Amino acid sequence: MALHGTEADLLDDARLIGSELATNAFASGNPPLVLCVDVRSSAVDGLEVEITVTDGGCPDLAPTSPPGPQEEAESGRGLVIVDALADAWSLSIGAHGTRAWCRLKRLASPSPPGTH
Repeated sequence: MALHGTEADLLDDARLIGSELATNAFASGNPPLVLCVDVRSSAVDGLEVEITVTDGGCPDLAPTSPPGPQEEAESGRGLVIVDALADAWSLSIGAHGTRAWCRLKRLASPSPPGTH
């Protein structure tokens, strides 16, 4: 419900990123898996959505910059997608906890003339 009423392209990007981050945590991490969405809106700064996924960590630590997927691979594009869609993102991997975070921003739309 945090994104109810959000413009379609931002909602689509947020859904895809949330899905990718949660899937990575489910596939590579350990419980508990937590997904948080924080939305801030202002007339000056526009809309900002932060998505954070945490999990219980990964005993087999992977590099923070995974190699790109093989052309024919069916998986491995999650962080490439996040990098392409997010305005900022980070990934912290640890044996006792992993945190993936990203921010999406949309500038405020100018007011139509005569609606001050």
